[in-house]
Amino acid sequence: MKQMYYALRSMRPEQWTKNLVVFAALIFSRNFADAALALKATEAFLVLCLLSGLIYLINDIVDADKDKLHVSKRNRPIASGRLPVSTAFVFIVVGTLLGLYLSSHVGQQFLMLAIGFLALNLVYSFLLKRIVLLDVMGISISFILRAIAGVEALRAVDPGLRLSPWLLICTLFLSLFLAFCKRRHELLTVADAANHRESLSQYSPVLLDQLVSMTAGGSVLSYAIYTIWPDTVERFGTAGLVYTIPLVMIGVMRYLYLVYNEDKGGSPSDHLLHEKFLLGVVILWIALVVAILGDF
Repeated sequence: MKQMYYALRSMRPEQWTKNLVVFAALIFSRNFADAALALKATEAFLVLCLLSGLIYLINDIVDADKDKLHVSKRNRPIASGRLPVSTAFVFIVVGTLLGLYLSSHVGQQFLMLAIGFLALNLVYSFLLKRIVLLDVMGISISFILRAIAGVEALRAVDPGLRLSPWLLICTLFLSLFLAFCKRRHELLTVADAANHRESLSQYSPVLLDQLVSMTAGGSVLSYAIYTIWPDTVERFGTAGLVYTIPLVMIGVMRYLYLVYNEDKGGSPSDHLLHEKFLLGVVILWIALVVAILGDF
């Protein structure tokens, strides 16, 4: 039982909020009240939580030697020796087989995306995370695959659903924004940044400030264009989504405040769960979107 507990800790459940992006397709297809589609989206979310957790396990094995030298990461189960690498490997093999089996039940296209998701993250773990800019782009593509997977999961029930390119564009900019904020936080707060993450030695505060600014603006602008795009208005029969733009702007500005005024930004998942102002904005945005698209 202890080994299972340590394996679960290494799979970082607190980071699984990243997989909530799969529900975007459910909301923006106006099917949030459809029980069958909601169940399918939930299945997709749980499968991605399992697969992303396995990637964290692999990362901990790959980085075990470096983690042993880190002030806090040395307490991770694998780095501290509480979870033997051989045991972790067994969990990875069994978990991968289970994840792919469950993925096939969500849908064949979802299974293909799940395999692509695993492959991309393996390449990230062994190569991309060491290369400046490609490390962040790898993270962003991982989010895009999650968003597409959310659509394909619903298509298994309703083949008529369409994938909006704006979903991918907004996901791209927002994920890049959060990733560059994280890199900035690490560069400025970690004592030995280059040893903590190899790609950090190739970044600079000035470069990251520019990249954060660019992707923050891109996040807001792409979402704003999406809300007034003719195809969006025609599909939903309303231009009401435009009224959600201020909430998106407030959310991005609040995150920038946390990054620049409170030296945060290291863990977007923690901020979403524990920063009450930001969490309130996200909940209010979801409620307003549902109210507008649901014609309440």
